[in-house]
Amino acid sequence: MDRKLVRIEQGLPLERPWQALDPAIGPIIEPALGQIAEEITAAIAEEIDEYRGPMEGAFGGGVRAAIDGALREFVGLIGRPAGMRGGAARAAYVALGRGEYRAGRRLDALQAAYRLGARVAWRRISAVARAGGVDGAALSLLAESIFAYIDEVSADSVAGYASEQAASAGERQSLRAAFVRQLVLDGLDQTELAAAATVAGWELPRLVAVLAAEHRDAERLATRIGAGAIGGRVEELVCILIGDPDAPGVRARIGKAVEGRLAALGPTVPVTDAGRSWARALRCTSLVRAGVLPRDGLVCHRDALGALAAFADPEALAELARERLAPLEGQTAGARSRLEATLLSWLRWQGSVPAVAVELHVHPQTVRYRLGRLRELFGATLEDPEARFELEHALRGRPWIQGM
Repeated sequence: MDRKLVRIEQGLPLERPWQALDPAIGPIIEPALGQIAEEITAAIAEEIDEYRGPMEGAFGGGVRAAIDGALREFVGLIGRPAGMRGGAARAAYVALGRGEYRAGRRLDALQAAYRLGARVAWRRISAVARAGGVDGAALSLLAESIFAYIDEVSADSVAGYASEQAASAGERQSLRAAFVRQLVLDGLDQTELAAAATVAGWELPRLVAVLAAEHRDAERLATRIGAGAIGGRVEELVCILIGDPDAPGVRARIGKAVEGRLAALGPTVPVTDAGRSWARALRCTSLVRAGVLPRDGLVCHRDALGALAAFADPEALAELARERLAPLEGQTAGARSRLEATLLSWLRWQGSVPAVAVELHVHPQTVRYRLGRLRELFGATLEDPEARFELEHALRGRPWIQGM
């Protein structure tokens, strides 16, 4: 070939280096493309484990046709200043990537096939081009062009693979979330449970505990908790089913995963009874939001049994509060708040003025003054053990009642 590679010096961009090749190179290598496609197909079948079996029959024919099409598209782009790959070609390689994911082959195998194809293509094309008189400078740019082109084709297939993978993960996540909601809200019998768990891709444990938490991503939280956890959103909270929750280390993982968030763990129950565990965890989150239970860390239902039992009937609690706290009705909002806090602390510390003063951060004399006022308002009620129990119960439930 007598003509030199003149376009490089005209400042053409080398992002797609085939644009700067001499158009006369295409006709030199085109007659060999069919044989080159056969060699690439054979090399992939021989050297990459995932493609050894599938290369027989229709699949192998399809792969060979795709390789032949790619080679011919590449040759058609040589020397064209506007040498951009067509949308149909891109779509074909995106579809190929999608198909590879659906077939269950690894992305690494697909990328390895492209890398091997590029090496075989260059080895054969360079030999044909050299025999056709292509000079060294043109061969160098031809090599760069082949590998750049294969990179683009490979990127299309990788994008298709990733897109199908994401769609599959999204579908799987939707199925798992639907399963979680159905189990904790509606319940499933043993037969329904096994079938639904299989569809959701969850291996059924013998026992489960349910976590209710404030979190944006149920799947992410379940992954952080570890194997045996599956999640979904139930109204405004995330619901996580945790298999074998009493195994060593599981509780610590849950606590770390929800650190800094509102979260409560229900009791360990048979899987068919997961709705009861969810209801208990949900009640705990309500008590935390009302200020009855502390927000510092994971709330375990076992540590909240007293509050759960005490505030099981909010309507009865509200009625008790109205009756027992009636003597404070005539106070201003500020005075009532101070007197309620003092009374609750006094009841909790069994009448210890110094302890009340420390808890409320006030002088003991201030405590004595407020206690004097409380005795004026409540009279002998404060000496009645049953009345004191009910007063403390009403005062502890005050945030819960106000949140109703």
